[in-house]
Amino acid sequence: MQNQGESTVTSDNRKPTTTDAGIPVSSEEYSLSVGPNGPIVLHDHYLMEQMAAFNREMIPDRQPHAKGGGAFGHFEVTHDVSRYTKANFLQPGKKTEMVARFSTVAGESGSPDTWRDPRGFALKFYTEEGNFDMVGNNTPVFFVRDPMKFQHFIHSQKRRADNGLRDHDMQWDFWTLAPESAHQVTWLMGDRGIPATWRHMNGYSSHTYMWVNAEGERFWVKYHFKTDQGIKCMTQEQADEMAGSDADYHRRDLFDAIKRGDYPTWTLHVQIMPFEDAKTYRINPFDLTKIWPHSDYPLIEVGKMMLDRNPTDFHTEIEQAAFEPNNAVPGTGFSPDKMLLARTISYADAHRARLGINYKDIPVNSPKCPFHSYSKGGRMRITNASDPVYAPNSKGGSKADPERYPEDATWQADGEFVRAAYSLRPEDDDWSQANDLVNKVMDDAARDRLVNNIVGHVSGGVEEPVLSRVFEYWKNVDATIGKRVEEGVKANRGK
Repeated sequence: MQNQGESTVTSDNRKPTTTDAGIPVSSEEYSLSVGPNGPIVLHDHYLMEQMAAFNREMIPDRQPHAKGGGAFGHFEVTHDVSRYTKANFLQPGKKTEMVARFSTVAGESGSPDTWRDPRGFALKFYTEEGNFDMVGNNTPVFFVRDPMKFQHFIHSQKRRADNGLRDHDMQWDFWTLAPESAHQVTWLMGDRGIPATWRHMNGYSSHTYMWVNAEGERFWVKYHFKTDQGIKCMTQEQADEMAGSDADYHRRDLFDAIKRGDYPTWTLHVQIMPFEDAKTYRINPFDLTKIWPHSDYPLIEVGKMMLDRNPTDFHTEIEQAAFEPNNAVPGTGFSPDKMLLARTISYADAHRARLGINYKDIPVNSPKCPFHSYSKGGRMRITNASDPVYAPNSKGGSKADPERYPEDATWQADGEFVRAAYSLRPEDDDWSQANDLVNKVMDDAARDRLVNNIVGHVSGGVEEPVLSRVFEYWKNVDATIGKRVEEGVKANRGK
């Protein structure tokens, strides 16, 4: 019997609407009431379920990298790098399912995709030996090298406490007091600060990681995912226009490209540094604000990543995807990079806070290989635990196998407990690589755009004493660039 005024759209092929418990419902349009004009009744449990779910369907934003999107695909090894790593998913011919998420750093979940900001480039590989995650950016360096500064950096890029607005003066105040930021800020203010699409940008591990081969030899490694679509960027003017006309442009572009069968691909290259080289290399190879020159450690091709499947539920598959660099499978490991070591703790902790202790039970985060963990209980636990639930035990439970899976991605360290910067090496300074980027990578047109981008950004509210430090900052990067920035800002202000 049809309810009065009920929609008459019917089809024998349509699935019946149900409650979350699978019970068919009689209407998606009308509440249960005492007569057509009377009050609704409290025992309309379907209405209550709908309202309660709606009130709770939003989860907290990620602190950084809140705005983003992603897709699923696979990674296939096309070149033999087994001399460097025993990781199963990096052996010749291996094909591994994966998920990728791209994002801005500072913006909230509703912010425009085309703000000038680094782009997150996070990957999860569902390997036969557990999940391997890489959390990277579209730049090979970062703003700071010590994790104590990371929280302060993010706060400086977000919103003020008093008026809730983003503030260029606050951003430049932090950057100019943290000169190690110069290399990354030069990337940010250059062309690659605003990629045309996620498909047209590279992805980098930025961090230095470790590889271990079957013989136990150790190597330092940096990952470079090079876009096969070619690098394309937006000008500031194009980005501003797009922010107003389609704030979700990057998310839409990736989804539509995959939907029409235009699957984006990236070719993975790595830089390999022999373990012993790190001890005497002229710059600290674990400093996240530095690159390794390709002339010293050339790129070695590994394989190809393709994204060919869109999510069917953005919230479940992308918003709840949890990437964490502590997911390192046998044959891979960490380095003395202080930022990386801190992230092996902080990322997992962020997921526990945002998604709950059992976030790895969410399908997008679950390994696709068998796993035998002694974790149990907690809110939203859906993986069945079975006795024994403790170790050691004599009841047939899983047992660690140090001979098959040794803790071999290690290095030696000694010294007093100190709070100090990395020890300086012959070419460890904060300005040289930023200067190389300006003068050896950029051409005249790119340098012009760099200056215009800086001038426009600084002219938007940066005041003394920060303003004078901005001019000095860029003169330290390059005297000519610094002079042009100062002249441009003063001209904008009529001085």
